[in-house]
Amino acid sequence: MIDPVDPAVRRRAIAAAQGAEPFDLLLTGGTVVDVGCGELRPADVGIVGPLVASVHQPGSRTDALDLLDCTGRFIAPGFIDLHVHFESSMLTPGGYTQAVLPRGTTTVFADPHELANVAGVAGVRYAVEASRGLPMRFVIQAPSCVPPQPGLELSGADLFRPDIEEMLSWDEVGGLAEVMDMLGVLSSDDRMTGVVEAGLESGKLISGHAAGLTGPALQSYLCAGMTSDHEVFTEPDCLEKLRAGMTVELRGAVDAILPGIVAEVNALPMAPTHLVAATDDLFALTLLEDGGIDHLLRRLVAHGMDPILALRCATYHAAYRLQRADLGLVAAGRRADIVVLSDLEAMTVEEVLFDGRHAASAGRLLVDVVEGPSDPPLDTMKLSGVTAEDMVVRLDVPDGVHAVRTIADAVMTRWDSSDVTVTDGVVEPPPGHVVQVSIHRHGRIPATPQAFLLSGWGNWTGAVATTVSHDTHNLVVFGRDADDMALAANTVIASGGGVAVASGGDVVAAIALPIAGLLSPLPANDVAAAQRAVQDAAVRIGLVAPMLTQPLFQVMLSSLACIPGPHVTDLGLIDGTTGELVPSMLL
Repeated sequence: MIDPVDPAVRRRAIAAAQGAEPFDLLLTGGTVVDVGCGELRPADVGIVGPLVASVHQPGSRTDALDLLDCTGRFIAPGFIDLHVHFESSMLTPGGYTQAVLPRGTTTVFADPHELANVAGVAGVRYAVEASRGLPMRFVIQAPSCVPPQPGLELSGADLFRPDIEEMLSWDEVGGLAEVMDMLGVLSSDDRMTGVVEAGLESGKLISGHAAGLTGPALQSYLCAGMTSDHEVFTEPDCLEKLRAGMTVELRGAVDAILPGIVAEVNALPMAPTHLVAATDDLFALTLLEDGGIDHLLRRLVAHGMDPILALRCATYHAAYRLQRADLGLVAAGRRADIVVLSDLEAMTVEEVLFDGRHAASAGRLLVDVVEGPSDPPLDTMKLSGVTAEDMVVRLDVPDGVHAVRTIADAVMTRWDSSDVTVTDGVVEPPPGHVVQVSIHRHGRIPATPQAFLLSGWGNWTGAVATTVSHDTHNLVVFGRDADDMALAANTVIASGGGVAVASGGDVVAAIALPIAGLLSPLPANDVAAAQRAVQDAAVRIGLVAPMLTQPLFQVMLSSLACIPGPHVTDLGLIDGTTGELVPSMLL
């Protein structure tokens, strides 16, 4: 839905464009980055209310209530993030705005999938309500897969077609969020068929999640109605999906593949309009220190992408994908969402305008960030304390050495095997292994600990526990020492959710996330400081994640049942490739 403009304001813009009335704000002396034509053009920009009223010859107009001198700088559209789970920042919508608006992001296509997995439709309603009135545009999506893999995991809610239809009927909802149950789609499962049909019937966008899909499976997935994907883990993924007609929401999570992707895009006869920019899952710490969309654009340019094309991906292409003709271009009649850049290649954001208001300057907010009235989901930890006895792997076998299945690697997992020593039914973790325990925390089934071995994770000297565990956000605990694991888990439980690191019998770092076990009500700077402490502590006890720019995400993404390969969920050991529960770890 295109945001309405007061007819009186639009009439004033019409008059101002002809010189009959002054502009509210005039940007002078700058170079407009015309992402539509792909050129740089000296021009002044006149603004009335939330609209660009005129882009005209430099110095030809001086009549304005206020001026912003942009001499020597570049005037570009505000950045649009085409796929984001703001919950991964651990910030509320207001806190998220504090983090990304000063860096140039003025619109996000937000999927509150994490909130929905904890609190169902009420969690999505909270996201909608809290994001109202903020100096940044939140276009919310209706989560499509709660839980993502029924039968393999259990979240705090089950959403079916009637729930999806309700959310899609809300004005603030711009589409159906990433359809993660690929197996359900490809097998024409009744639940997923109904969900996708609701999306198609709404006439709104349908986003995809096509991790590992290629060839006939990818073509079949497209036939079902999905039109985008952000799950690009290898260089060939990107080009195959672009050639298949999918909008690729390019993210920077796997930095090593970006140079090859840029080279492939540069080699095409023309830049694909369906290549857009996205952040997906970033901590507040990352957003504040490195940036979000701006950081991705800097890396794309550093790897050889033309700066105007990089900007185009995060503006004009993104607006086209969103079907928002009022965004993505510095042009008369468009929303005055504008960034002023001092360095085009470095994507250095100096000034940010949102809906014509000067919202940030030199990294500082100039406007108040006040969330809309909302009812955040609190008290979602339906789990009592755990003991060290809950934190061990058990096998009903005679004492001795036994061969067992283990899970190797992190996000894109694979089966491995190890010989383990069993004493009185308890498995001793071999060197280089850690124990993962997943426990249902939503109160819908008994909280039975599910414990298995992860190989190749090193010899940890402590434990990590978290309720930020994509996608069902049950409690997950990692470590080798059962006492430290229980201490970390009980710290998180007592906080109503969060992340904790324990070592040597002490809690060495923790962050409380009382909203759905996912979000902190604190300001962005405070949350980022806590994230730094927790992540640094996790690395000190042995966490290594060479593929990820945010090491702590390795433990948060390990239970992703919607990703091919083996995983541990609250229901047990599962195979995300075949969609089956694995009855035993014994080989």
